[in-house]
Amino acid sequence: MNKKVAILRGINVGGKRKILMADLKAMCQKLGWKNVVTYIQSGNLIFESSQQNTELENVLENAIKEKFGFEVPVVVRRLNELQALIDNNPFYNHDADVNQLHLTFLKESPTAENTDKTLSYNYEPDKFEIDNKAVFIFCAGKYHQSKLTNTFFEKSLKVGATTRNWKTVLKLQELCQSQNIG
Repeated sequence: MNKKVAILRGINVGGKRKILMADLKAMCQKLGWKNVVTYIQSGNLIFESSQQNTELENVLENAIKEKFGFEVPVVVRRLNELQALIDNNPFYNHDADVNQLHLTFLKESPTAENTDKTLSYNYEPDKFEIDNKAVFIFCAGKYHQSKLTNTFFEKSLKVGATTRNWKTVLKLQELCQSQNIG
């Protein structure tokens, strides 16, 4: 079995698409996932499964739609994939202010054409780099004031996505490593 992280998009925001983490955890346990742990109300799961990422995404999306009655996009990454993202963030170093860093998880790799088009945008002083199924973001100011939003990347790259701040990314890694999983 492999350690995994599932990141849900757009739940418990402004009182809409509400899912209690206890209910989400119980549902995942019923799906046969092991050692399920949730982190904050925005929909972050840590668990163990031998299933492939895309299969897990589809299973959880369908289970949420059936139980809660609305669609929630889900992105799943193995722990070693999450670790590689942390290790390869071009904006993350010992001088970095983690409050300025964000990671957009893409459901799939964008086409070269859409990647090139997106890379042509310049929203300085904010910066971004696309790396396969991830977008590393540096915001000089507040994320909610940046044009480098989740919606921007979904529209320009034409793939599903969900974004987390860097503190959450690091916490998910820490929880994966501290949990007695696998």
